[in-house]
Amino acid sequence: MTTEIPEGNDSLEDRILGGLDAEQREVASTLTGPLCVLAGAGTGKTRAITHRIAYGVHSGVYSPQRLLAVTFTARAAAEMRSRLRDLGVGNVQARTFHAAALRQLQFFWPQAVGGTLPNLLDHKAQMIAEAARRLRLSTDRASIRDLASEIEWAKVSMLTPANYLENARDRGNPGGFDLTAVARVFQSYEDVKTDRNVIDFEDVLLITVGILQEDPKVAATVREQYRHFVVDEYQDVSPLQQRLLELWLGGRDELCVVGDASQTIYSFTGASPRHLLGFKALYPNANVVKLIRDYRSTPQVVKLANDLLAARRSGGPAADAAWAAPLKLVAQRNAGPAPQFTECSDDEAEAATVAAKIRGLLDAGTPASEIAILFRTNGQSEAYEQALASAGIGYQLRGGERFFARKEVRDAILQLRAATRAVAESAPQPLGQLVRDIVASLGYTDAAPHSGGALRERWESLAALVALADELALSRGPQFSLADFVNELQERSLAQHAPTVQGVTLASLHAAKGLEWDAVFLVGLCEGLMPISFADTPEAVDEERRLLYVGITRAREHLALSWSTARTPGGRANRKPSRFLDGLRPDSVASSSVRGKGAVPRRKAAAPASCRVCGSMLASGAERKVGRCSQCPPTYEEQTFNALREWRKEVALSAEVPAFVVFTDATLTAIAEARPASLEELARLAGVGPSKLEKYGEAVLAVLVESTTL
Repeated sequence: MTTEIPEGNDSLEDRILGGLDAEQREVASTLTGPLCVLAGAGTGKTRAITHRIAYGVHSGVYSPQRLLAVTFTARAAAEMRSRLRDLGVGNVQARTFHAAALRQLQFFWPQAVGGTLPNLLDHKAQMIAEAARRLRLSTDRASIRDLASEIEWAKVSMLTPANYLENARDRGNPGGFDLTAVARVFQSYEDVKTDRNVIDFEDVLLITVGILQEDPKVAATVREQYRHFVVDEYQDVSPLQQRLLELWLGGRDELCVVGDASQTIYSFTGASPRHLLGFKALYPNANVVKLIRDYRSTPQVVKLANDLLAARRSGGPAADAAWAAPLKLVAQRNAGPAPQFTECSDDEAEAATVAAKIRGLLDAGTPASEIAILFRTNGQSEAYEQALASAGIGYQLRGGERFFARKEVRDAILQLRAATRAVAESAPQPLGQLVRDIVASLGYTDAAPHSGGALRERWESLAALVALADELALSRGPQFSLADFVNELQERSLAQHAPTVQGVTLASLHAAKGLEWDAVFLVGLCEGLMPISFADTPEAVDEERRLLYVGITRAREHLALSWSTARTPGGRANRKPSRFLDGLRPDSVASSSVRGKGAVPRRKAAAPASCRVCGSMLASGAERKVGRCSQCPPTYEEQTFNALREWRKEVALSAEVPAFVVFTDATLTAIAEARPASLEELARLAGVGPSKLEKYGEAVLAVLVESTTL
């Protein structure tokens, strides 16, 4: 319902509701009962819900201490708190699910469990590596990462090592291990944590859920404390987070949820839009408001985003077909340039083309910080790092290591601290120049290096410290000393308040969620990368489409989409543009008439049962993997097989694992004989699972191309 404001509060209504559009105003003035806000990209959802909270507090409907707003990232929670402070309600709690649960767990642990709360584990990698060693399993960094992701998925899906196997039959081979091995690692990981007396982030939610379920007094205390709840990005809620929310509510319905099923891109972590899509069924008296006015992007960008979703097939987890229909955005900005579609001959040419276009934008006045290059996998970034560096354009990688955790930053701070005493005894010098002189020994120069990769990243970090020194010297005055600067860095490190690294943003599509730029370049939009080759079900392909939708809707004005027909210069031009661009790019038609209705990537073919040369039955797994019996001669070129073996040897040595962990001899033989020309073809070979395809696929194709030219 819409709550009436007490008489005499016209100025309050004007102040808080006056700048909202009709739908945002409906959200902000609906203060009680269940409310579901379906909010498209760029429609001002954060504005609507923060004004709702402020309106409720100022009108006396909400007590600020009894309202909890939860979201999914610390950055989003910080933005919400900032907006609420600006609206005069800074004492409302806005937290992530984990932060809210941890706060409650720290308070209730002594009375509900007793003793001291175990330490919180920041990263799983070391514990998972130890868990694998206890089982005598060989792992590398990539497989540990995959195992960590799988264990996180299992825990947020409220699975245990005991019931993991029966509920994970469609999960493939995480980290290259069969599911039985994964279940054993899962149990071993839990044992290691118990031995070390630590808990992980998922345990925070699980233990809080357990206490609220088992201890009525604790549950009653929490429900007395919090009467109203707001949940942002509700399409990303996991079963575990939904269970915690239900326990917080305790059967009440004072809940406002906000989300967009078309931006569900984290199903691999356990997120599901079914709670958002089924909200009306759970709360029949709920108000449902749709925010569709897009204030972020130009009509040209909005049309492309709408057309992309309009081409999707029916299906998925929707509880109701009408709810499954995507929101159709209505642009509110003035017209802008049409999105650009560019086909390039190879990855190197694509990166150079993008760098040239960025140079044009920079010369026309677009700040580098308002430009982003977005890609499907992090492995694609290297070509763009090199191209930008060659063009003299600064950049920053998003989603990498925290600024103050970087080795060069830690080394720089140590050197700056060591220099404070010597500087105090020498002639005065401008702070900026002093910092430049000190960090020069770590690789800083006034001119940026032309190379990319680690060298460029190191320089960017040191340049950010130098720029901060210049900025603080200007704002704090001539008395701001090197010692003051070191203290400032220490404070910023504790708060993770990193200085701004100026430059074009390089990020994966997943890491770009929630962000926006004036200009966005969506790159590598070819089959096998978009959708990714291991998206082999209609649901997985639909999520890839949503991921591209998120990328498109990050752009305010300039949008460029590109792909290449070959991986390397001179390579075979066998790549096809993404099916998602069919009907969107010039001179193309809708994919339904090209690939067939509901087409998805072919599943990997079963290993043959008879020899393709002589026709005899194959007796072993190795023979079936190769498709040839041991009596028939190999059909590969010797130089190709030797090149693959040398590559495997180098990878194995680098990862400190046996060669067979990379690929077995049988798989290597199958690759050499089949000579796949694309990731899709490589994925069909026995022994090449999704994990190995992502880790090694592009490198294997490169070896095959290079061995042909020897």
